[in-house]
Amino acid sequence: MRNPFAADEGFGVDIREHLAGNVISADLTTENIPFANEFFDFVTAYDFIEHVPRISSDRNRRFPFVALMNEIHRVLKIDGYFLSVTPAYPFPSAFRDPTHINIITDETFPVYFDNKHRYAAMYGFSGHFSVIRQGWLDDHLVTVLQKADPAFPKILNSCTR
Repeated sequence: MRNPFAADEGFGVDIREHLAGNVISADLTTENIPFANEFFDFVTAYDFIEHVPRISSDRNRRFPFVALMNEIHRVLKIDGYFLSVTPAYPFPSAFRDPTHINIITDETFPVYFDNKHRYAAMYGFSGHFSVIRQGWLDDHLVTVLQKADPAFPKILNSCTR
């Protein structure tokens, strides 16, 4: 586990079984994050989300990446932070690994999961994130999102000026 926010205690989720410490086994492409609502101040995903499919091939036509973003939003406290570090387009490393099935671009988070556009809402995204910072670290896109109070966008939309 990595702890860039210097949290007092760390927890992890991994697809493997028989894990030690505060690491719990779960397949986040098909299962919920196994923690309570608003449990975390911080959630991190290092070299992970590129492995989560955008769409499932099952009959329900589920959107696992959108479901994961809903789950991250659910387990974060209001004003909590989500840090994603992932190989991204246009760099070859985004495509090189055959298990990379979710190609991220610099527009994925700001356009689909932000408070302004929220294009992922058409696929079932119900959260509200503010993009705090985004930039490149070599071939990895580093994105920091903050969970916003869901009432905040409604307040903005109701303002006349």
